[in-house]
Amino acid sequence: QVHVVESGGGLVQPGGSLRLSCAHSGIGVVYAMGWYRQAPGKERELVASITPAGGTNYADSVKGRFTISRDSAKMTPALQMNNLLPEDTAVYYCNIRGRFEYWGQGTQVTVSS
Repeated sequence: QVHVVESGGGLVQPGGSLRLSCAHSGIGVVYAMGWYRQAPGKERELVASITPAGGTNYADSVKGRFTISRDSAKMTPALQMNNLLPEDTAVYYCNIRGRFEYWGQGTQVTVSS
C-alpha cells in the first residue's frame, strides 16, 4: 500500500519562511519528485521538481525564494520557502513519480499578516 504524507505547512507572515517535508512508503523506484500547489479557484501548478540525480526545475514565480532538495537515501523531497508572499497561499502537494504518479493529501500554507 502506498502512502505519501506532507508536513510543515502553517500560517506565516509575509516575508517569513516555512519548510515542507514529504514522506512516502510502498512506491519502489523513484524517477522524480516534486511539489505542486493549488490556490482557491485556480488549477494545480508545479512549484518545483527534482530528480534523484539532483536536477531541479522551478516555477518562475518562486525562483530565488524557494529551494527544493531531496534525501538521496529515502528519495523524499523537501521544500524550503523563504520570503513568502500572500500569493504563495495554497495547498501544497507532494508528488512522487515511480511506476505510477503518487500524491499526498496536501498541506495548507497561508501567508497573511
